Amino acid sequence: MNYTLILAVLLTGCNQSTSSEKGQDNQDKKLVVGATMLSMQNEFIVNVNDEMAKKAEQSNVEFITVDAERSALKQIEQVESFIAQKVDAIIMNPCEVEASSPAVTKALAAHIPIINVNSATSAKPTAFVGSDDVESGRIAMNYIAKRLGGKGNVVMMHGYMGQAAQIQREQGAREVLKQYPGLKLIAHQTGEWDRAKSMALMENWIQSYGAEINAVFAQNDEMGMGAVKALTSAGLKDKVVVVSIDAIPDALQAVKNGTLDATVFQNAEQQGAKAIETAINIAKGKAYEKETLIPFELVTKDNLTKYMK
Repeated sequence: MNYTLILAVLLTGCNQSTSSEKGQDNQDKKLVVGATMLSMQNEFIVNVNDEMAKKAEQSNVEFITVDAERSALKQIEQVESFIAQKVDAIIMNPCEVEASSPAVTKALAAHIPIINVNSATSAKPTAFVGSDDVESGRIAMNYIAKRLGGKGNVVMMHGYMGQAAQIQREQGAREVLKQYPGLKLIAHQTGEWDRAKSMALMENWIQSYGAEINAVFAQNDEMGMGAVKALTSAGLKDKVVVVSIDAIPDALQAVKNGTLDATVFQNAEQQGAKAIETAINIAKGKAYEKETLIPFELVTKDNLTKYMK
């Protein structure tokens, strides 16, 4: 009997079995997606994150979220940590256009796909899922122009300076202001997407300009709600048009109550779901959209019921 031949056959059989098991392991391997978010103190960002978590669970994907706490430096470190963990894809909600860009560069250099959600960086990621923030600025300022008949004094509350949404929403608003020479931007300053800070900012503007203010454009609802509170306390809300962006539940309720004149709906659910879908498709080598843009929509009392949950 040729014992050498029998041993070779047995060894080959063992190797074939191991190879098959490895293949099965790879097939069954659970995808891991890491996400770094601008700030989990921001209601809209939390809504996007919640939708990503929900979609990841439905898709049997392990989802890890970290809070960048508005720090681009922290965000880069978080992406470096995801790279070290060898995640299958990274989703980033950038803190800043320029300062968060090295995170994109590092992920791509490590051959890990990176998807920007909701906000952009100057460094081009693998894919982008969000909305055209220039459009939202145009929609908000056009509403103000129509309400004021093309004449009046406007103040604008900026978001976190240097973030894509802040830059682009300002751009859209200024494009409309140029079309209405009778509309004057008398003050603009950052409220850092924050309700309390924007309330204090509005109080300062009321002291400086008082009844001269005809309208407020707040670049998000948190700031819009802060402005409404300050104007209401000063007894001026009935004389001032306030418009903001995101259509968070508080803002929708305020539109219903008549304290906020309008908000611009940004679809957190679609942004979150599409970001996870895109990450999964890229990680699995499937076809994907390099840019997914979800339209903004103006919300007033007239069409409010469509957006109330």
